[in-house]
Amino acid sequence: MTFRDLVKHYIPHKKSIEDNKILRLLAEYLHDPNIWHIHRRSSAGGAAIGIFCAFIPFPIQTFSAAILAIYLRMNLPISILFSFFTNPITIPFIFFYCYKLGSIILLIDEQKIENISLNNTTLYEWFNTIFLNIWEPLLVGCFILGLIASAITYSLVRLMWRFGAIIKWGRRHKL
Repeated sequence: MTFRDLVKHYIPHKKSIEDNKILRLLAEYLHDPNIWHIHRRSSAGGAAIGIFCAFIPFPIQTFSAAILAIYLRMNLPISILFSFFTNPITIPFIFFYCYKLGSIILLIDEQKIENISLNNTTLYEWFNTIFLNIWEPLLVGCFILGLIASAITYSLVRLMWRFGAIIKWGRRHKL
C-alpha cells in the first residue's frame, strides 16, 4: 500500500465534511478542486496546517485548519485529519510543555497550575484567576511549538512521499 493509498483510506470524505454543522459554513468554498487533490505539495501543506492548528489552545482547531487549508489551497481533508493530533489524551501533555516553553521564552516564573475542580471553584473563577496568569506563556509556547511541529510534519510528509516514489520507481524498473 502506497502512502497515497493510505492517505485516501483515512482522510474524511467530501460528503462527511459537507454534513458537518460547523464546516457547512464553508460550503461555497468546497467546490475548488485544488483542496481535494492528493499530491505531494498539497498533502504536506495540509498536514502542516493541521498540526499547526492542533496547537491552538481553544476548541477551534478543526475549523481554523479548514479555513487555512481553503485559503492556502492545500488538501482540506488531510488538514482536518491532522488537526486531531491534540485529543483528550495528548492535550494535557502538549499544553503543559507549551506553557513551560512560553515561560522560559518570556522569562516568567512558572505559576502553579491547579486542576479545574468544580467542587471548590467554578470554571468562571478558574479562568478569572489561574488562566489570566498563564495565558501569555501558553499562547507563546503553543505558537512556537506549533510552528516547529508543522515544519517537521511538512518535511516528514515530503520525505515519505519521496521515498514512496523511489520505491515505486524501483519496482517498475525490476519488471
